[in-house]
Amino acid sequence: MTNDIEQARKTAGALDHSSGFGNEHSSEAVPGALPVGRNTPQRAPLGLYAEQLSGSAFTEPRAHNRRTWLYRIRPSAAHPPFARIDNGSLRGAPFTETDPDPNRLRWDPLPEPAPGTDFLAGLWTLGGNGDAARRTGMAIHLYYANSPMKDRVFSDADGELLIVPEHGGLLIRTELGLLAARPGEVVLIPRGVRFRVEPLDETARGYVCENHGRPFVLPDLGPIGANGLANARDFRAPVAAYEDIERPTQVVNKFCGNLWAATYDHSPLDVVAWHGNHVPYVYDLRRFNVMGTISYDHPDPSIFTVLTSPSETPGLAGVDFVVFAPRWLVGEDTFRPPYFHRNVMSEYMGLIEGAYDAKTAGEGGFVPGGGSLHNMMSAHGPDRQTFDRASAAELKPQKIDDGLAFMFETRWPVTATAQAAGAGHLQRGYDNVWQGLERHFRP
Repeated sequence: MTNDIEQARKTAGALDHSSGFGNEHSSEAVPGALPVGRNTPQRAPLGLYAEQLSGSAFTEPRAHNRRTWLYRIRPSAAHPPFARIDNGSLRGAPFTETDPDPNRLRWDPLPEPAPGTDFLAGLWTLGGNGDAARRTGMAIHLYYANSPMKDRVFSDADGELLIVPEHGGLLIRTELGLLAARPGEVVLIPRGVRFRVEPLDETARGYVCENHGRPFVLPDLGPIGANGLANARDFRAPVAAYEDIERPTQVVNKFCGNLWAATYDHSPLDVVAWHGNHVPYVYDLRRFNVMGTISYDHPDPSIFTVLTSPSETPGLAGVDFVVFAPRWLVGEDTFRPPYFHRNVMSEYMGLIEGAYDAKTAGEGGFVPGGGSLHNMMSAHGPDRQTFDRASAAELKPQKIDDGLAFMFETRWPVTATAQAAGAGHLQRGYDNVWQGLERHFRP
C-alpha cells in the first residue's frame, strides 16, 4: 500500500459530519471564524474574506434557494485567467456526435487506465441529454482512477455531480470539508463547489450522474406518509477543514461542456468557516427504507427513488436516482422480478455489487461496473433465463440481499457519445438475452 493511500485512509477514518439533507448547516474549523448575527461584517473575523456561493438565483422561492456563505483565507476572485485545456474522455451537453439510438445497449466495465490516472483524467462520458449552457438535462460519466489528484482541484459550473463508487473508496476534499465514501455510499457535490479526490484503494471505479437541471431533492412521499425511502437525517455533510497551502495548484473548471484551467499560487480549499444549504453530502444506500408490495404485483420502480431533480411538470423529473437495495419479496401469485416494460422515460442502470434480480450476471452479462441503457419506449425486461426461473419459482418470502443496483432515469432520450457507441467493451450481442422467449399461448 502506498503512503498516499495509507494517509488517505487515516484521514477518512477520523472524519466528523453534520447530518440532515437540505438543512442550514454551519461549521468553523477555528473558533470565532464564523460571524454571528450577520454575513458580511465590515471586517470578517480572523482576517478572513466573506464570499457567497449561490447555487440558485437570488429570487427563487425560499424552499428552492441554495446558497452558502464562505469565510476563506483568499477570495475566489483572486486568480489568473482560465484557458481551455483538452477534455480527455469527458464530454458535455448538448450531445451531437451521434444520433439518439432506440436500440438497447449494454457495456462491460471500463478498461483499466494507464498508471497515474486521477479521478478527473479517469472520467469517461457515456452520454446524456439537454444543454449544459441552458441548465437542462443530464450526463452519464464513468470513472476509473489509480492515483490521487495532487495539486489539482476540480469544479463543475455545468451541474451537480452524484458520484456512485463501485470499486474502491474515495476521500473527497471539498471547499466545505472532507467526505469519504466506499462502494454502497454515494457523494453529492453541488454545482460550483471545488474538490479534490484521493483513492482509498489501489484503484477506484464507479459512476457519475451530472445533473444540469434543478438541484436534487428528496422526493415527496405522497400516500406513503411522513416516513420512508431516504431519510434526511442519514445524509452527512462535512465540517469545515481548510488548507493553508502556498504552492502552484491547477484549478480545473467544467464550463459549458469544456474544461478550462488556471494555475493558482495557493490551494483554493482554504475555507475556514461556512454556513448555508448549498453543501456536499454522503449517503449510505443501505439505509434506504424500501417500500414494497405486501399483497400482489411488482411495484413501479419510482418507489425506489432516492433523489429527484424536478422539472416544471409535477412528477416528470429531469433525472431520478433510484436504488434497488436489499429487500424482501413476498407478493402472492406475482411475477416478482421487474416486469416487461416500455417507458416514456429513459433508463441507465448500473450495478455496484452482486447481481440484479432481472438480469443474468457473469461473463457477457450484467456485472458490477457495467451498465445498460434503455432509451424511451425501448422494450426491455427480464432476460429469458430470469423469466424461466421466476415463472417456476416457489412463491415463499425471499430476501434479496446479494446485489446493489441503481438507475439514472431521465425524461429525455440519452444520446451516447461516439466513444461509447464504438467502445470495445460495448456488448454487441445484448439483444440475444431475450432470444428464446417462447410462445406459451394456448387458446
